[in-house]
Amino acid sequence: MLIVADQLLLHLVGDYVLQSHWMATQKTSRSLPAALHALAYSLPFLLLTRAPGALAAIAITHFVIDRWRLIRYLVWFKDQFAPKAFRHPWAECRKTGQHDSLPDWLGVWLMIIADNTLHLVCNGLALKYLV
Repeated sequence: MLIVADQLLLHLVGDYVLQSHWMATQKTSRSLPAALHALAYSLPFLLLTRAPGALAAIAITHFVIDRWRLIRYLVWFKDQFAPKAFRHPWAECRKTGQHDSLPDWLGVWLMIIADNTLHLVCNGLALKYLV
């Protein structure tokens, strides 16, 4: 099984409970807050594994995804396979990956949901194959 309740709970603790306001507001513009967030995020996973490869993969993928807000690119890219009327240039989608015509609150929430999903998939793969 790729995702289990324990992993989901540890993800929530690491990503929301252990993340300070400073980390949350600075991690996409500076590497130090992103790295410290990735480290703090990874610590709860010690309850699931001591495998260095899995823990490193969880920390590194979290850092990379959050530091450069990579989910925006994935969200935008998947829409490039939609009918032409639903494809938009990157310049009109760069905030969240969704088109700017979407209400800001909805674009942000869709980005957060996709971001959490990507983290869970990366963690699940690390815990399944690197332990």
